[in-house]
Amino acid sequence: MFQTAHTTLSAARQMQHTAARRWLALTALMFPVLLIAVDNTVLAFALPAISLALQPGSTELLWIVDVYALVLAGLLVPMGSIGDRFGRRRMLLIGATGFAAVSAAAAFAASAGQLIAARALIGVFGSMIMPATLSLIRNIFADATERRLAIAIWAAAYSGGAALGPLVGGALLEHFAWGSVFLLAVPALVPLLVLAPILVPESRDPAPSPVDPTSILLVIAAATAVVYGIKELAHDGGTPAPLILAGGLVAGWAFVRRQLRRKRPMLDVRLFRTPAFGASLASNLLSIFSLVGFMLFLSQHLQLVVGESPLRSGLLMLPGLALTILTGLAAVRLASRFSAPAVMVAGLTLNALGYGIVLVFARDGSLPALLTGFAVVGAGVGLAETLSNDLIIASVPPAKAGAASAISETAYELGAVLGTAILGSVLAAAYRLNVVVPAGLSGDAAARARETLGGAVDGAALLPGPASAELLDSARLAFDSGVGATAAIGAVLMLVAAAVVGRTLARRAR
Repeated sequence: MFQTAHTTLSAARQMQHTAARRWLALTALMFPVLLIAVDNTVLAFALPAISLALQPGSTELLWIVDVYALVLAGLLVPMGSIGDRFGRRRMLLIGATGFAAVSAAAAFAASAGQLIAARALIGVFGSMIMPATLSLIRNIFADATERRLAIAIWAAAYSGGAALGPLVGGALLEHFAWGSVFLLAVPALVPLLVLAPILVPESRDPAPSPVDPTSILLVIAAATAVVYGIKELAHDGGTPAPLILAGGLVAGWAFVRRQLRRKRPMLDVRLFRTPAFGASLASNLLSIFSLVGFMLFLSQHLQLVVGESPLRSGLLMLPGLALTILTGLAAVRLASRFSAPAVMVAGLTLNALGYGIVLVFARDGSLPALLTGFAVVGAGVGLAETLSNDLIIASVPPAKAGAASAISETAYELGAVLGTAILGSVLAAAYRLNVVVPAGLSGDAAARARETLGGAVDGAALLPGPASAELLDSARLAFDSGVGATAAIGAVLMLVAAAVVGRTLARRAR
């Protein structure tokens, strides 16, 4: 009897130790998640300083933002599959080391071209990090309840990084050059490189699919061409854009066809037939579309139109980003009471409501209405994104978690690119149509002033008092003239998404 009691006590202690180790491993995995979230938010706040320092054109400015996600979109699925085969922890550590090194180099870029190249290389290493973190969580937490909470914490860490980014970035930009925001990667990744080999168990697919170079090239071509084509189509609608987009769709069709014909495909595309999987991907993509598109406008409005400092701009946006964290954590309990589909639809509806508030009350750039709308969108993203990630990961066995995580992250990055490209391009078009540049400004300075709000602020410094004020007033009004169009696009997309996701998941439940 005493032996049985001792054995039971030892087993209980072992389970407790194992549970503690799981949560410590999750803590280690939060460092790269926080970093990437901070990096994305900080960049949005650093754009005005980058615009003034490197003087990029409007296309270059969008490329500085987009190229990271463009490279990521093309490489996430191959890197997720490679991690399934060769080890997810190994991919995570390689990616983290390269991410830190290239970020440090990006801090000292001397031109827009150099910064774009560095951001592209950061995207290569970032594509190794994000699928690895989510797939490792899937394998560490086998229990469904624990996994949902772990993914909620993972999503909250991402949202927390987005909230922390403006504050840290604002403080850095108050005292240092724009390059300081990229140096954050070094101290943020050191804890991961130390703790992950100790706490995070290695995992891989015990029966991995063979490496298929043709499939890898096809998925890279499809993802990058589609993202680039959409970006160019939204920006100027030139003839090459539809051709590039069509080429990407053809490459995607060839990739799907190849996977269906192979006995052991790199990616099981039949997953997309599962209603929960497809609807969750759509929810993930469109939630991030709404958040990133809103942040792109609001960060520039606060700094270049209202005239707030980077730090104060971050503080003004903090309530909306904090709501993303709180609702993300609350989503776990709400899903157990009302069902995950109902909570996801509620989140997408809140996104639409946030844009509706802007459309009705902030067409003249009203700051209280803009901040209120942003807070409502933040709450909606927290609800929808947390549960969409959990449904995506839960749809596959643990051995295939890397590929599923990569698809989830691809949807996230595609949403970020689309938010920047579509809503950013609408804003840029409205700006170019409405800005009036005084005759006293000519040459490259006048061209830059007609392209971006940052260029107008730079050009105003070259003009005498009255002409300078005239250019600034015109540029700020022109920038805000796109508010109504972007808010309408955002609201309609979110309402359609809520209807489609709700109907699809309701059909699945029946």
